[in-house]
Amino acid sequence: MPKSKLPITLLDDFQPNSTGHDVLRYLVLPDLLGHSSDTLLYFSGRKLARKIDIHDLNDIYYFFQKISWGNLELIKEKKNELSFLLMSDEIVQRLKSSLFTEFNLEAGFLAEAIEIVFNRTCECEIKINERLFQINFKIIFTD
Repeated sequence: MPKSKLPITLLDDFQPNSTGHDVLRYLVLPDLLGHSSDTLLYFSGRKLARKIDIHDLNDIYYFFQKISWGNLELIKEKKNELSFLLMSDEIVQRLKSSLFTEFNLEAGFLAEAIEIVFNRTCECEIKINERLFQINFKIIFTD
């Protein structure tokens, strides 16, 4: 039995400046990557961060804004943990979409970028607050 087709009006769920990106990310890549999609996107984000010349948190904030991932803000800092909040109109639009949205690419990028800036091994956990349209990233230092 063929999969049901998505309505063309689904394109209205995306921000005009990121529609092409979103179509690839949410409609094409999951089929290509299959069940490993979340893991592969996370490690793709890490690899992407290694290709960018990052020196400090401001570089990370700048990158997130320039590629329309949203406004990233450090909200809590502990000895072995950092908490970030990601918000923007793009995030609201993605979370309101009828498609399943994920933030593994962003989490992987952030984890690797933090490793570069702080010179400490870490991983990133994601928590999506759909009520407030916010994404919480928790960086956990593992060294």
